[in-house]
Amino acid sequence: MDADVMKIPALIMAGGKGKRMGLKVEKPMLPFFGKPLIDLVAEAVASAAKVSEFYVVTSANTPETEKHCKSKGWRVLRTDAMGYHEDLKQAIRVAGLEGAVLTLPADLPALTGKFLDKVISEFETCGKDFLAVFVPIETRESLGLSVSSIDEYRGVWYAVAGVNIVNGAKIQGEGKIETSAIITEEVEVLLNINTLKDLEIAEKIIQNMKS
Repeated sequence: MDADVMKIPALIMAGGKGKRMGLKVEKPMLPFFGKPLIDLVAEAVASAAKVSEFYVVTSANTPETEKHCKSKGWRVLRTDAMGYHEDLKQAIRVAGLEGAVLTLPADLPALTGKFLDKVISEFETCGKDFLAVFVPIETRESLGLSVSSIDEYRGVWYAVAGVNIVNGAKIQGEGKIETSAIITEEVEVLLNINTLKDLEIAEKIIQNMKS
């Protein structure tokens, strides 16, 4: 592999309560075609040429996920379950990450390493400290998928995919961070699982793509 390829660490955020699922199973452990969601995301991250290493970020909300990840030999960072952004900051601090960091949720079953490499390449050229991946709200809604988290970019509201690249040092401060965005309908981030209905729809979409 080319020695000058930009490689950055990744944090898979797997410490949320997952209340919207209404299940006893922790969301990262939810089976998608028989495989836990966290495994699918971790495999995508591990196969990305531009990711140097990855950590799974857990909390007291996800003890089974933590146990599972440790049994796989993955690096685990347990945070204090203070909410997504606080846990992210804590994980970055504890891991001592000061440069670019890829952050992503544990609920993107169609994610691939190739897609993540594309996001990292975009970050390399954008010249900003923060890159977010967004999906058009109407695209998710047209498929019957839920829209749980939205954000505004250049006057338009989008569904948040959860895949971001942040500057580890700058995220700890309070100042304004310059942001760039990728707007996409690609299946890798379109299928973000927030509800059981999302899971069923996503499995059908993947099934149709394979047939």
